[in-house]
Amino acid sequence: MNKALILVALLFMGCSSAELVDNWKNPDIVIFDANKVLIVGMTSNSKAQKEFETKMKKHFSNRGVEAMRSLDVFDVEFTDSERSEEELDEVEQSLLDKDFDAILFTKILGSENKESFRKEMTDINRYHDKFKDDYLSHQDIYYDENYYDEYKVYHAETSLYCICVGKERELIWRGIIDITDPSNIKSVIDDYIELVVLAMEEQDLIFHKETDEEDSTKL
Repeated sequence: MNKALILVALLFMGCSSAELVDNWKNPDIVIFDANKVLIVGMTSNSKAQKEFETKMKKHFSNRGVEAMRSLDVFDVEFTDSERSEEELDEVEQSLLDKDFDAILFTKILGSENKESFRKEMTDINRYHDKFKDDYLSHQDIYYDENYYDEYKVYHAETSLYCICVGKERELIWRGIIDITDPSNIKSVIDDYIELVVLAMEEQDLIFHKETDEEDSTKL
């Protein structure tokens, strides 16, 4: 866990509805760049998914990185029912064939008890280190309309996966984020995206801070 990053993020977000509570970066990765990113927002709320993926795509485009929404890549029927490991293998191969080299995967989770949930989430051993396994373990979020009914506290995960050839679709970074005011979807999405972008920038993952020299050229 990068405590300095968490502190910076909290100061940056102020009274935001999104709070970064933990994050992990692959220790073998110093800087990670991507040329084409698939943005996946996993939720049964189609309106929220569209809003999230569209706004996140805009952030990538503004930074000169090509990105596509899962809504434009996956068939509508794909998220309507459970998929097999073989089908996910085919999806990953099709993404490679289309020159994607990264996936930014966000999913909404829930827990009755906030503290116990945080303890569970911070155990890195429970993480799936491949997109396929992560997707398969949580795909019922898409089509189970009662998925969130039993929960009183909501949390989210955003994971960055490399799907480059020879990289075994490895996990690059994962952030755990609490959503403190889920009532205003648009506001939550804006705050969430700003926080994820900041966290990735701090870790030199796709988004990079501008140097003083770069800043001076804009004056």
